[in-house]
Amino acid sequence: MRVALGVSYNGQAYSGWQSQPGGNTVQDHLEAALGRFATEEVATICAGRTDAGVHGLMQVVHFDTGLQRAPFSWVRGTNTFLPRDIAVQWAQPVPDGFHSRACAVARRYAYVLLQSPVRPSVDAGRVGWVFHELDGPAMQAAVQHLLGEHDFSSFRASACQAKSPVKTLKRITITRRAPPAGESAGNHGCAPCYWRFEFEGNAFLHHMIRNIMGCLVAIGQGLYPPEWMREVRDARSREAAAPTFSPDGLYFLGPVYGPQWGLPTRTAAYDWLP
Repeated sequence: MRVALGVSYNGQAYSGWQSQPGGNTVQDHLEAALGRFATEEVATICAGRTDAGVHGLMQVVHFDTGLQRAPFSWVRGTNTFLPRDIAVQWAQPVPDGFHSRACAVARRYAYVLLQSPVRPSVDAGRVGWVFHELDGPAMQAAVQHLLGEHDFSSFRASACQAKSPVKTLKRITITRRAPPAGESAGNHGCAPCYWRFEFEGNAFLHHMIRNIMGCLVAIGQGLYPPEWMREVRDARSREAAAPTFSPDGLYFLGPVYGPQWGLPTRTAAYDWLP
């Protein structure tokens, strides 16, 4: 039978998703836990790889097995052998035609950014950080140059293995969460707040979102006008863009599938993210 899993993880301690010889990846730990529960070797295929330090709220994987177990047994049993910062959220039998990567019609990411004169503490490693105030309307204007189908070579890491740099960004939203009116955080400098940037596209290049974030922050700080984003895009050169931004605040929200598969669309981890 083929089984699909929804997996969440805090990526701070791991060298990304994809299995590596050193064994310190999310995939390595997941497959080891599955193997211990199933008492057989289990190989997984994921919906989308994440880099070192990047978090996952609903990574979706599938694997084939001859073991017959109730869906929740896969959740409880596998989690018994996983580190505390990785957890299977749900399990579901799927038809043999389901493929976690090939059947995804879109993928979603969020970047959470703390704007504050003081560095993060309790959320260190879980948010990006800027200490200059950001211009929301300027960033909103800039992302309009990224929507639709484009060659995103300017936002592509040199190690990217994608066959084509042409991708389609369907949606980019920017929201700001500030303290309630009348309350003060007691800081001097820019007003503390959280920014959330959400991206949805058919697929993403290696470091694509972190490179876009570097450009958005530069525009938000007034270093470039919003139209600069179009110039960077059209240059089709990594040298034209800003430096790659921190992985700390990047979350893989998960893939989007057609309703015919009947898979969950969110996990409990979604509800605490700013």
